[in-house]
Amino acid sequence: MTHHSGFAALVGRPNVGKSTLMNAMVGEKIAIMSDRPQTTRNRILGILSTDDAQIMFLDTPGIHKPLHKLGEYMNRQAGQAMDQVDVILFLVDATEKKGTGEQRILERLRHVKVPVLLVINKIDRLEDKAKLLAIMESYAGELDFGAVIPVSALTREGLDELQAEIVKHLPEGPDLYPEDELTDQPMRAIAKEMIREKVLLHTRDEIPHAIAVEVTEFKDRPNGNVYVGANIYVERESQKGIVIGAKGGLLKQIGKEARLDIEGLTGTDVYLDLWVKVRPGWRNKKKALKEFGYQDDEEG
Repeated sequence: MTHHSGFAALVGRPNVGKSTLMNAMVGEKIAIMSDRPQTTRNRILGILSTDDAQIMFLDTPGIHKPLHKLGEYMNRQAGQAMDQVDVILFLVDATEKKGTGEQRILERLRHVKVPVLLVINKIDRLEDKAKLLAIMESYAGELDFGAVIPVSALTREGLDELQAEIVKHLPEGPDLYPEDELTDQPMRAIAKEMIREKVLLHTRDEIPHAIAVEVTEFKDRPNGNVYVGANIYVERESQKGIVIGAKGGLLKQIGKEARLDIEGLTGTDVYLDLWVKVRPGWRNKKKALKEFGYQDDEEG
């Protein structure tokens, strides 16, 4: 049996379901999910191993018009991913018309040298499936797509077809990672994102975008438990009060939900120690971006 292995990048504007799709393909929660745009800030490698292939997924930040240095970093992460893979999955939302965000990405995709698959996500939300044809036609003349695959990352409809199509475009070769490995992300990094996800789920307005999380400790205890210490950073004192909540209620809820996710990751009891701190304007400060892990080679 011929074996294929290679890299597939998921690109698209914010909130089209890239993280949900990667988690569904890999079968585990690797990337955080939220209905807030720009949830993913770093490229995250999810690994799917089958009998005849190994697919390494790069879940990239949504490409958008940046408003600060963090946004510029996120766009670079997405752009770099396109240059380092064997196939690109361009995700669009079946429930929304093609707009300037898609046009911006299509312009970049016209210059890539690898196959691009058009993946129309969220078809479970279409009451009239006939609308799919109109969506396909709206993209038909934009690019010579390797394939067009309608899917629902939520219900898994179309995922087998998508997987088969991805494998067609991967080079022949052996597994690059052990078959039981699901990501190249260390537990510390995944725990950080799990904490940030819970903050996103429980906050509104400007707060989700102003949040950064730093895991200061991640260590095994003699009793077999895992201790995780983490700081949640916001940009203003008023935001700190909102994240903590009345009598610390919201922070306790965030901690409880994040702890359960981290316990699922580690397979053991976790003691999660959360603190909320203010770091004014951190999204526009290179030093802070570096400390929080948002730095690439271009920034030295």
